[in-house]
Amino acid sequence: MVGGACSPRDRDGSYRSAGHGDGIQQQAVRQPLGPHLGDQFPQWLPHRWKGVKCTVLESSPELRASGFAIATWRNALQALDALGVGDKIRKCHLHLQELHVFSSFTGEMAHATSLNEQGKRCRGPNEMLCVRRDWLLRALEEELPEGTIRYSSKIVEIEEDGDAKILHLADGAILRAKVVIGCDGVNSVVAKWLGLAKPSYSGRLATRGLACYPGGHGFDPKFKMFFGHGFRLGVIPCNDTDVYWFFTWSPSEHDDDALAKNKKFVLTKLNSAEIPAEVLEIIERSEAKDVLTAPLRFRPPLSLLLASISKGNVCVAGDALHPMTPDLGQGGCAALEDGVVLARCLGDAILGGGGGGAESERIEAGLREYARIRRWRSAELIGTAYAVGFMQESSNAVISFLRDNWLAGALVRKLLKMADYDCGKL
Repeated sequence: MVGGACSPRDRDGSYRSAGHGDGIQQQAVRQPLGPHLGDQFPQWLPHRWKGVKCTVLESSPELRASGFAIATWRNALQALDALGVGDKIRKCHLHLQELHVFSSFTGEMAHATSLNEQGKRCRGPNEMLCVRRDWLLRALEEELPEGTIRYSSKIVEIEEDGDAKILHLADGAILRAKVVIGCDGVNSVVAKWLGLAKPSYSGRLATRGLACYPGGHGFDPKFKMFFGHGFRLGVIPCNDTDVYWFFTWSPSEHDDDALAKNKKFVLTKLNSAEIPAEVLEIIERSEAKDVLTAPLRFRPPLSLLLASISKGNVCVAGDALHPMTPDLGQGGCAALEDGVVLARCLGDAILGGGGGGAESERIEAGLREYARIRRWRSAELIGTAYAVGFMQESSNAVISFLRDNWLAGALVRKLLKMADYDCGKL
């Protein structure tokens, strides 16, 4: 997805304002202020609140929400509060009360903790919801002026033109932008333009699913995880009728690629583990269209610390910046943090005139400040997620013994610590 206030170019090379025939509704004279290439979570909404005019270029023909649901920790809810939609999201999802960790070898609980305990770095208790992605995107989209999103608009090339950037779309359209913010996922065109290396394959896959209970599922508002046998399994109720589940594992050379993409494969993998029948039934209930398998990729922390997150009036956010394994449940949360921090830095540069100087210089300085704030936070999340995932899924006898008897609590505390973060206000 690409967003920003953009002016299409005529055949003679001159630029004109976008009208209804171009699929964009905007003021005639306004120059583009920032295409955002959006992945799962739009970093473009905060700019609307800061008064920065944007157009979002979405590569698909409609707003998409792959992955079904997202673990939404306290840090993400604070970001949603900053956007004014936090309470709207809370009202339609269960407030999770406890996190239970089980050994898949014995079936016994290794650790239990409250999800409402007081945070150490932020005021107030912790919070966690499991938010349906389509509901979250809809809530965010409703806050945007009509015509902000331009669908079927895939970026294929970026050119420089003085202080502006020229964006070439797959349909032949050409747009001019003052700021380009790449939020286009792990295969980001903008990240490639900035010189960031491709994300690395972790050697693991994740299958995610959603089970629907029209009459109500009756499960307690608890997040349950099962570790061992080389996999990690989790089940989380979203609301009174939907339960989200995930299964991450390292495939072997004997695994059939086609079979590995369906729930039957997951159930077969769980046959030798001590998993409650009610949990297996959640997976069994999921329809084929509500099950998705994908490889897990991440950007090595060291490469991120040394890379160019921003360059002039271009930067990246979301999975384009910090693809990570899902072991902390922080990928989407961090993307929402990005949006708030980016809007604050960019809004101050464009609208507030912070730091003086020409607008292009202020924009560049604002994006550098955004990169400074997000670089270390992103590297910490990526590195911690990778380490936690290794410990959780290991089938090594020694690691399994330590995890089941002593380390389970430490791993859970690490999840809560990473969520105890405040990205600030707009």
